[in-house]
Amino acid sequence: MRTPVTQSEIVVGLDLGTTKVSAVVGEVDADGITILGVGNVPCRGLRKGVVSNIEWTMRSVREAIEAAQTMAGVEIKTVYAGIAGSHIRSQSSDGVCAIAGREVTRTDLDRVLEGARAIPVDADRMILHALPREYVVDAQDGIRDPVGMSGVRLQARVNLVTAATSCVQNVIRCVERCGLTVADVVLEPLASADAVLSEDEKEIGVAVIDIGGGTTDLLLYADGGIAHTSIIPAGGNNITSDVAAGLRTPMAEAERLKRNYGCALGRMISDEEEIEVPGVGGHSPRRVARRLLSDIIEPRVEEIFSEARRRIEETGLLEQVSSGCVLTGGAALMEGMVECAEEILGMPVRLGFPVGVKGIVQLVQGPQYATGVGLLRYGAQQLADRAHHQQQQAPGRGRVQSQPDEAEMAVEAGGKSGFWSWFRAAF
Repeated sequence: MRTPVTQSEIVVGLDLGTTKVSAVVGEVDADGITILGVGNVPCRGLRKGVVSNIEWTMRSVREAIEAAQTMAGVEIKTVYAGIAGSHIRSQSSDGVCAIAGREVTRTDLDRVLEGARAIPVDADRMILHALPREYVVDAQDGIRDPVGMSGVRLQARVNLVTAATSCVQNVIRCVERCGLTVADVVLEPLASADAVLSEDEKEIGVAVIDIGGGTTDLLLYADGGIAHTSIIPAGGNNITSDVAAGLRTPMAEAERLKRNYGCALGRMISDEEEIEVPGVGGHSPRRVARRLLSDIIEPRVEEIFSEARRRIEETGLLEQVSSGCVLTGGAALMEGMVECAEEILGMPVRLGFPVGVKGIVQLVQGPQYATGVGLLRYGAQQLADRAHHQQQQAPGRGRVQSQPDEAEMAVEAGGKSGFWSWFRAAF
């Protein structure tokens, strides 16, 4: 359950994707998150989620931030940046600590998670997130939130997400060179899932497939917690390349044809439909059956979903994904994607739209904005945790100040003689 923040603050989510950079500005207060503005610009500086050209990426980040600032009417200084790519890996770990004071506190949770992070990691990699699956207090397992429980031993079963240090540093460098501060770097599928899933789906078990331009991100929830994360190095750009090669047309035209006429299932299209395909190098345009375009797209989409199903089966969690699958990302908008996913995955599939926000929500009502809104929600949760921590510390300081020592009171009342009078009376 989210703790409300005490005062309104501006939070910015920066989604650095292979095809676009999106900046989503929101105001966080006690009533929730209000969308103030969105900046969305194309990007050519990333490849499969990894920075390949710093100058181009900086230019896209700067343009997206300026567009979001203009719409929101606020100055942006700090952002929560998203990261993805095939360099992301996931592994399990356990942390154990003794419970101080025989009652579990937030400090104990921090200690046990730090223990779970203390595992050997390659020198060129860093830990992004330590995502708790469940806690064990003494012999009781399956605990979601152990705060307040009595016990002597606390154990955490954690899913660790690691990333290549150089890739993370390149993302941070691009943002900082634009005069911004990176508050945190967040795994993009984690943010997307937070924006589109309900608590019931997390409880029952659900798979989130985020189909971006360069990568397809897979995230599994089981028993209310994150059970697995995985990155498939294929996405919408691969479909565009197939269309460009199959129809012998430029990449820009292939992207336009894919967006306007593409379909992931050929049988959903009649044989009579035709489309106009521009030529290359001065060749005149020609008309072809729309079914041909679908026949080019369908094998690549089947490959992506088949790989996703294989990875779900490898985890052994296929039976626990009871509520089905949620599709997000720009490529999920293509006609026939839901139907194709249902056939290959063998489970109910729906499109994921961001929820839990207000304001100019029509600007972010699409699967392609799930990551940006999720980064906003992540930032809001960080602010809430900080406010909660300050509230817990404030009463302790107040009690110390309001209850001075008797000796101090005696000294203040009667000086040195007052202190000795108190001392003789006490002993």
